Amino acid sequence: MVAALAVVVGSGGAIFVASLRGRGVRVAYTRKIFHFLVFTTAAVVHVVWALPGTVVFGAVIAGMVLAAVLSGEGQPFYEALARDSDRPHRTLFILVPLLTTAIGGLASALLAGPFAAVGYLAAGWGDAVGEPVGARWGRHPYRVPSLAGVPATRTLEGSAAVFVVASAGSMLAVWTLGAGGASWWVGLICGAAAAVVEAASNHGLDNLTVQVAASLVAAALLA
Repeated sequence: MVAALAVVVGSGGAIFVASLRGRGVRVAYTRKIFHFLVFTTAAVVHVVWALPGTVVFGAVIAGMVLAAVLSGEGQPFYEALARDSDRPHRTLFILVPLLTTAIGGLASALLAGPFAAVGYLAAGWGDAVGEPVGARWGRHPYRVPSLAGVPATRTLEGSAAVFVVASAGSMLAVWTLGAGGASWWVGLICGAAAAVVEAASNHGLDNLTVQVAASLVAAALLA
């Protein structure tokens, strides 16, 4: 069941973002649309099937991304994920977030149990809007640590978007987990943690750090 869901979500998402990229939509958007889709589905899978289901889902999606990477430049799905600004290490900055997403998801599930879903939505929603908002409306950039010597910047506008949307995702997750009236303030705290950690994280590593931070904060407040 989970594997079939992963195939449908992964292949459908890949075709969709590849088609958008083929029509000239920027990678800042196509990459994050796929990111949003995968993380949101992973959160649902974790709530319903817990860690075993999440592992199966993640393994199938990872296989699809690795297949695109092996195909290399020019492959439509690869081009929807690979930023030109990451040259000459475009592939590295597909593989590193893929690995850090897997590690962050597993660590969140092991450390925070059901509250890992909070981290999945905080990272999946918050980080998904940060880059596009920064690319479109960012006026106040700041440098962040990077890998492989590739210069990286974020913007205050993008970080503000991370806070707002990560808070919304966190509120939904904790409400789903039965937090009731506490959902709004727990979500805000988790969103703030996600935004601060994302702002301080190395380029390529925030998929790990944001997931773990939001999950642990939710667990600390509600467990």
